Amino acid sequence: MNTRVRHACIFLFDLLAVVIAWIGGFLLRFNFEWPWEYQHQIVLLLPPLLVLHALACKWVGLYRGMWMFASISDLEKVLKTAAVAGICLLVISTFLLPHPKVPRSVLLLYPVILLLVMGGGRALWRMIRERRMYGGISHTGKPVVIVGAGTGGAMLVKALQHSPDWQVVGILDDDRSKLGAELFDARVLGEIRDLPDVLASNNAKHVILAMPSASSSVLQRAARLATESGALVLTVPGLSELMSGRVAINAMRPVKIEDLLGRQPVSIDTEHVCAMLHEKTILITGAGGSIGSELCRQVATFSPKRLLLYEANEFALYMIEQWLSQHQPKLKIVPLLGDVKDAVRLNEIFGQWRPEIVFHAAAYKHVPLVEVGNAWQGVRNNIVGTLRVAQCAQRYKAERFVLISTDKAVNPTNVMGATKRMAEMLCESLSASGGSTVFQMVRFGNVLGSTGSVIPKFQAQIAAGGPVTVTHPEINRYFMSIPEAAQLVLQAASMGNGGEIFVLDMGEPVKIVDLARNMIRLAGYSEEEIRIEFTGLRPGEKLYEELLADAEETVPTPHEKLRIARSRPVPLNFFSELLAWLAQPTCIDDEEVRKTLCAWIPEYTPSGAKASVDSSSAETSKAAKADA
Repeated sequence: MNTRVRHACIFLFDLLAVVIAWIGGFLLRFNFEWPWEYQHQIVLLLPPLLVLHALACKWVGLYRGMWMFASISDLEKVLKTAAVAGICLLVISTFLLPHPKVPRSVLLLYPVILLLVMGGGRALWRMIRERRMYGGISHTGKPVVIVGAGTGGAMLVKALQHSPDWQVVGILDDDRSKLGAELFDARVLGEIRDLPDVLASNNAKHVILAMPSASSSVLQRAARLATESGALVLTVPGLSELMSGRVAINAMRPVKIEDLLGRQPVSIDTEHVCAMLHEKTILITGAGGSIGSELCRQVATFSPKRLLLYEANEFALYMIEQWLSQHQPKLKIVPLLGDVKDAVRLNEIFGQWRPEIVFHAAAYKHVPLVEVGNAWQGVRNNIVGTLRVAQCAQRYKAERFVLISTDKAVNPTNVMGATKRMAEMLCESLSASGGSTVFQMVRFGNVLGSTGSVIPKFQAQIAAGGPVTVTHPEINRYFMSIPEAAQLVLQAASMGNGGEIFVLDMGEPVKIVDLARNMIRLAGYSEEEIRIEFTGLRPGEKLYEELLADAEETVPTPHEKLRIARSRPVPLNFFSELLAWLAQPTCIDDEEVRKTLCAWIPEYTPSGAKASVDSSSAETSKAAKADA
């Protein structure tokens, strides 16, 4: 049926509804006996009522919708039409008709019957069409249990009603007041603890977590119960994605370990960040790395004048340049190959492009690699590289220089952490020396999915059949998502006045062995199938990471997830002595590097690389013998 014919049929139905409502009102008023004394008024008023009704339907846009998708919006239009019809009838009856007037009860019954006929007809048609289209598939899909009877759960049940792939057999929620209630014909059968019984009784092998705002403990408990019962665990998008319309509620995916860590969405003061970045030339070093590339993506959304991507790795630079070209085609992107230790290259770039904001994310971050055999290279990249970029920023009068630091700079036990603490001290010294450039430092812990992160390593080990290697049963780490870290870096950068060390709220630390267990379960295995092996702490590694040194204090900022650390003052002669040390023409061995770092950083206590290596080898040997 084409559109014109469909609209004509609907229009004729609505005119018929006027006739039914008009005559039906009189019949109801007179107990279904024909009111001969009002016959003249019935016939006289029907034509103008039909004309007025047609105009009212046109005015409210009643014929733009489709009956098979009739909704509350369509019902509101029908209600408006009935209200207009009732008012028009009242005016005509009161001022234009001769006696006898239309009975007052008919004046009330006419719009009510009109509303029932027009609205009921549309609802009945939708019910018939949906029954015809979906009635045969309501019990054909895979049985699935939904965890969460809130907004997310309700949206999901409604979406799955018309899916041939799924059959919702029950909902679980810890809110006891919802027990026995129904969401679109799906009943709330119990609490989350009842999940194994509900799965077994319904022969269900799939669970969907529809709790976008639930805490990590609730999500972990539900996922554990589901995986222990042999069910595949899926989840739905977050509420922010749903409300923005970027994804649909039924865009389900397998639960990832990131979903169970309970990191809440970050909100930043976009007005201040935009004022800092809009129409500015921004330089990001390490632009192809995990944090650097995400900073590029976040910065690009604030419409800078141009974005300078500085990166030593050719492929990494190519990848982020291609991503930005595709997703931000209007942004001026300048990909620049180079090393942060290369003063000539940096002076060329700063002289040509004059960046106003500099984010220094380039660094060596892998603790064991820097600790053994590469300590001096760690010093050169993390300290000399920071010095070169910071000096150029100061020389060419950049507005801000933001150093991306790490929680390993707090009470460091490894060369990597000590070099990052030295980089912080360097920026503090430059900030104290005066000049127009504002120097800031931002510390945070591990980011999920970053290069060298434990999560991709565990995923690869699980895919290979195990074992999953954890260094120590008690080792823990702070985790946050890469987008969250980048957003908070931008927020901190917009707030600083110079010399501050911003500390991000990393939430609660996570035991790495618990992380491994969760990942094994989510992959559908038990610890008997994929075992966990403890290999001993690696060189420079410590059990617990810290965000603040013992001698430091913090002060709050206007943002709840950011605090400012007040660290120990930098010695007055620090900068000149540091320059002399870094200027040495020869490589320095690991032990000499550690001794010099200890002299400048009292809180640095080397873990002993050789002992750690021997310990690690011994533990690995023991494990191998035990397996044999």
